[in-house]
Amino acid sequence: MSYYSEYLQEIEVRKKDLGLNPKPIDSAELLSEIIAQIKDTGNEHREASLNFFIYNTLPGTTPAAVVKSAFLKEIVLGNEVVAEISPEFALEQLSHMKGGPSVAALLDVALSDHAQAAAAGEVLKSQVFLYDADYERLAAAFKEGNAVAKELLESYAKAEFFTKLDDIPEKIDVVTYIAAEGDISTDLLSPGNQSHSRADRELHGLCMISPEAQKEIVELGKQHPNAKVMLIAEKGTMGVGSSRMSGVNNVALWAGEKTSPYIPFINNRPVVAGTNGIAPIFLTTVGVTGGIGLDLKNWVKKVDADGNVVRDENGDPVLEEAYSVATGTVLTIDTKAKKLYNGDKELVDVSASFTPQKVEFMKAGGSYAVTFGKKLQTFAAETLGVEAPAVYAQAKEISIEGQGLTAVEKIFNRNAIGVNSKTPLHTGSDVRVKVNIVGSQDTTGPMTCQELESMAASTISATVDGAFQSGCHTASVWDKKAQANTPKLMAFMNAFGVITARDPKGIYHSMTDVIHKVLNDITVDDRAIIIGGDSHTRMSKGVAFGADSGTVAIALATGEAEMPIPESVKVTFKGNMKPHMDFRDIVHATQAQMLKQFQGENVFQGRVIEVQIGTLLADQAFTFTDWTAEMKAKASICISTDETLIASLELAKSRIQIMINKGMDNEAKMLEGLIALADKRIAEVKSGEAPALAPDDNAKYYAEVVVDLDSIEEPMIADPDVNNEDVSKRYTHDVIRPTSYYDGRKVDLGFVGSCMVHKGDMQIIAAMLRNLEKNGPVTFKAPLVVAPPTYNIVDELKAEGDWDILSKYAGFTFDDENPKQAARTQYENIMYLERPGCNLCMGNQEKAAPGDTVLATSTRLFQGRVVEDTAEKKGESLLGSTPMVVLSCVLGRFPTLEEYKAAVEGINLTSFAPPSKDLSVSGDIPVVAV
Repeated sequence: MSYYSEYLQEIEVRKKDLGLNPKPIDSAELLSEIIAQIKDTGNEHREASLNFFIYNTLPGTTPAAVVKSAFLKEIVLGNEVVAEISPEFALEQLSHMKGGPSVAALLDVALSDHAQAAAAGEVLKSQVFLYDADYERLAAAFKEGNAVAKELLESYAKAEFFTKLDDIPEKIDVVTYIAAEGDISTDLLSPGNQSHSRADRELHGLCMISPEAQKEIVELGKQHPNAKVMLIAEKGTMGVGSSRMSGVNNVALWAGEKTSPYIPFINNRPVVAGTNGIAPIFLTTVGVTGGIGLDLKNWVKKVDADGNVVRDENGDPVLEEAYSVATGTVLTIDTKAKKLYNGDKELVDVSASFTPQKVEFMKAGGSYAVTFGKKLQTFAAETLGVEAPAVYAQAKEISIEGQGLTAVEKIFNRNAIGVNSKTPLHTGSDVRVKVNIVGSQDTTGPMTCQELESMAASTISATVDGAFQSGCHTASVWDKKAQANTPKLMAFMNAFGVITARDPKGIYHSMTDVIHKVLNDITVDDRAIIIGGDSHTRMSKGVAFGADSGTVAIALATGEAEMPIPESVKVTFKGNMKPHMDFRDIVHATQAQMLKQFQGENVFQGRVIEVQIGTLLADQAFTFTDWTAEMKAKASICISTDETLIASLELAKSRIQIMINKGMDNEAKMLEGLIALADKRIAEVKSGEAPALAPDDNAKYYAEVVVDLDSIEEPMIADPDVNNEDVSKRYTHDVIRPTSYYDGRKVDLGFVGSCMVHKGDMQIIAAMLRNLEKNGPVTFKAPLVVAPPTYNIVDELKAEGDWDILSKYAGFTFDDENPKQAARTQYENIMYLERPGCNLCMGNQEKAAPGDTVLATSTRLFQGRVVEDTAEKKGESLLGSTPMVVLSCVLGRFPTLEEYKAAVEGINLTSFAPPSKDLSVSGDIPVVAV
């Protein structure tokens, strides 16, 4: 059967079963057959083939784009004649194909002596996705006196590809659509259990919110053809949780603008809003698409006659509506005045949404075009030997005399590129920085591949120190979806130059290690900047930012990122940790005490948490930095002592060496390079040349939080508060309660796993089982699912003997020779030793039974993620420490404090003693630039 016949069959299935259009073409073989049918003027499929070729072929560096570009070039040159595609139309299509083979084809024509050279040159003036090979061709042609090359470089030096674009409209009408009340998780916009379809944009679009919501959005668009539908998180924040490009893609698909008539199902410029604004990662993603994100402030804290905040019986501020954004309300965004109006009535200032940089993203149709445009302008000006005119908004550079630097300010200054200031920069400065480490996970990775293809990138930037592609999010079940997507993803990333969890050649054992644990290991400098395709990219060395697939693609392709230096909140500890407490309880208590100290205001939101955990190794400290995603912080930085940092780096070296021994290093010897960097950093710290990163003692913070360890008497639980009468206060991660609140409540299932746990947690399970079996064989009254984070940890547990007791009480143990091929739907009252990976925390493959009360060590408690609701009972995912989860599964209920203390007696829980002194340093230490 031919490729085309198979494609027609697929089209019928998509139409019949799903009501979808033909899937966009990325296959070179299929498009080659289509081109052959176009050339055959008598072919019965010729008309359909023309339509597929012109309107349904993916651009960039896809195999199909290579074939399409070559054929269009032959039409431009007159070597092929297609009545329906003139040379001019062929050039127009090439102009929409976003670089790579299309730019190569245009350069072939433009730099030749063909009659179409000038026309091809005009098209190239609008292109920005050029790479080193393209630069070299242009520079060589210019030196040889090529007139078109000179004209192109002059245009690029003036950034005409940007200046000739239309400015954004002065007035933008929007019609409101309340997508949900309270915080809106990206899981609502792009559910984790549909992650397998994210690369198929039309199919994945069907999972956004609900079919009813999709119909309502479409209907609103029809009723208001001159207004954009603006999706709103009423009384909440839009886009909290995971960093999902697919969430913004879905919003744009239903309520955005078509990017190009020749690029199917890729839309941009959506408008989203929230009463409390947009979550930081999601806002970055909105910028990638050239969209608008508004902080509505349409609900405010009610105050009494004396100006005091009015509180309800729970002590929470009472909110009152400042103005209505009820679904169907038509509002106007004035982009010049930077205000939101209802008719002539001003509602709120939205200046933060229209900074010069954000307006550039909107004008260019997304941040990629601005990033590549700046590089192209610089190259052209340097090649011509002229000074590039100031076209783009000048980066804001703020340097305050006499003010020290926070840790994040030091890291940004050290990694800054192209800074004009002669003195260190402070918070609010716009900085382009070198990215040291990049991570991609397997449910967003296919979209990262698409983004790399769309921007015509073919290899990782040489300036990136380390990069890893994981297989953890699809580790639980090796089903047909995973079998179809994962090998293709690993092959692409491996060829791109990334270290991959699976070896396309099959030389080393497939790894499903949790991505954040691997990134934490391969981060070998406490001054590094890390970008990862997951909101829990929050390493305990350096500063890490969770990001969308597009930002990850930019980091991989260019080795750079651009963002303002964020504000910081300083967190320190006082007192002593009780021996029966686990560090996870301290993490939860930090959030609770912060909210209490600041009368309910989350001072962490959108800021960097700089936490002094100087005595905890990176493995254990990650439990804190990981949870800062749930605190809605932008990032977190651990301040360590010299001794702790050295020990953490030695541990990282040993684990990287294991990866090398397994055969995971690539031709560029990336992993060997990381060990060399770790050795260099250790030597700097030991010699005193560059001690462990620390803030200056005269640094300025947005707020300072002091956590009182003495006041934490019992284990702390993060509660989704599923029955709160105020819907907006459910599933926020802000409700932290002591274990005694639950007073023996039944637990239906327990889970120990996710990026929140480390080797110590597995050792705690083993120690608890030994403690408990002193009273006879241990049985479970609720299922306990255990998923170690990494294979390294499993190997270490086996070598040290702890795996033996885990296996003794396990009713199921993972088998890599025969991985599960179907998701488990029922659980027995046994312990399950699952394959390393995300498992239940992700909720995309396996879940608890609907309506269950789940107690887990995972990160998320969003509705439907780990457990779905039933008509009779809401599912709830309560989050707590490893010892609390284990004991609750043995008892089938929450334990009393006395039962808990007895079960952990003599066990070395993940304890923490605060540093004996503040780890800040004198503010006269210079910042060393890269």
